[in-house]
Parts: sequence; structure tokens; C-alpha cells
Amino acid sequence: MKLSGFFTLIIVLISFHSMAQTNVMIRAKAKDAKFIGTSVGGAKILVRDALTKELLAEGVTSGSTGNTEKIMKEPKARYQDLSENNTAGYLAKLDIKSPTFIEVEAYAPIHKRQAIVKSTTQLWVIPGKDIMGDGVVLEIPGFIIDILSPQTHERIPGGVSTEIKANIVMMCGCPVEEGGLWNASNFQIKAVVEAEGFFKEVALQQTEKSSTFSGNIDLSKGNYTITVYAFDPKTGNSGVDKTNIIIN
Repeated sequence: MKLSGFFTLIIVLISFHSMAQTNVMIRAKAKDAKFIGTSVGGAKILVRDALTKELLAEGVTSGSTGNTEKIMKEPKARYQDLSENNTAGYLAKLDIKSPTFIEVEAYAPIHKRQAIVKSTTQLWVIPGKDIMGDGVVLEIPGFIIDILSPQTHERIPGGVSTEIKANIVMMCGCPVEEGGLWNASNFQIKAVVEAEGFFKEVALQQTEKSSTFSGNIDLSKGNYTITVYAFDPKTGNSGVDKTNIIIN
């Protein structure tokens, strides 16, 4: 092969490879809230060939939760992106050589195992045809709930009122508070305390700290399971955390 022909072949192969790499922006968005990004550890993204299950790309969304005014308050026009340059997302770079039917999985929020939700979708991707802007958006319903007290397996003296305290935020980490954009007054926030032959619900009220709710209950000797839940009757968003304690 002549040297000029060799270089021509290299150029053709490089051009083909660059055309085969296809960029797909993938985002995870909390239901009735904002995008899931760095502030809560992000969403784990997996991109597979939907037919063969071959893993084509994986990563974690990073960036900000986005523009609150644009996402939550302003009317959205057709084709208008909710995201901006710094809005959380993961850019999947797919090396495909023919139209490929892919499956996208999002697990979020990745660092909160008691709250994690899997959301999936499928779509065709064409080589060289990038999907950018908002890109592929997967909705993540629910609340993140962390029981702050009592601690797991904590032994509490009988005859002392037990405080149940929990931190509750949207799946993007956005605050839940009385009178706020995510108004706690619109949600049902309760603790369910159970033991053999015992069942009681305790309404939790916001403390002086944003997204922190508490309530008190008097318990006799025994082993108890405490379940804290939040439920939004308008959207169906719900979240749960559990712990177990011992009353001496």
C-alpha cells in the first residue's frame, strides 16, 4: 500500500469512529421537585443494549439541582429546556456503529439506601445523532427520610418520654418545611410505633430546624419498631425509614 493510501485509510477510520461516538445526556429528576445531583450524591446511571444487556456506559449525575424559578414556578413552553449548563446530569458517550435500542437505568439517590428508587426507560439511539439539552430525563418519586433519634437498638429507660426525630427532604435534597415551596402542611408526616399487641401513630411537627420533624411518645417496657413516613396526597410521593429500640 502506498503511503498516501495508508494515511487516507487512517483518516477514514478516525472519521468513522468519531461519527460512531454518540453523546446522550441523562438526568434524574425528583418528582414534583428538582434534579438529582452532587448535593445528595447523585444518581447512578447505567446504559445497556436493551437486547443483549451489554453495558455501554455508566456514571453518576453531577451538578446543581437546577434553577428553582424555571423548574418549579414558571410555565413551561414546548421544547423549552428545564436544565441549564450546570444542572446535574451524566453525559453517556456511546460507541455504537448502527442504530441501537438502549435501556437507561437510574438509581437515586445513590447514597441513601433506604430511599433509593430505580427508574428506567428505553429508546433508540442513532450513531452520530446526539441527544442533548434536557436529554433523557428519568423521574424519581418519593422523599428521603433519615430517623435521627432514637438510634438503632438504643436502650431507653422506661418512664421517660421518647422523642422521635427525623430529617425529611425531597429526593433532590430540597427542603420540606412549613410554608415553603415543598410545604410540610400539605404532607402527612407521622411515626408508627409497633410492638407485640401495641400500635400507635404519632404526628411529627417541624422543629426550629428546616426539614427536621419530631414528636414524643410514652412507652412501657418492650421491643419496638419505629417507622417514620411522609406522604403527599397530591402527587403520591412517599418515603419511609425504620429503626428498632428497646425500652428497659
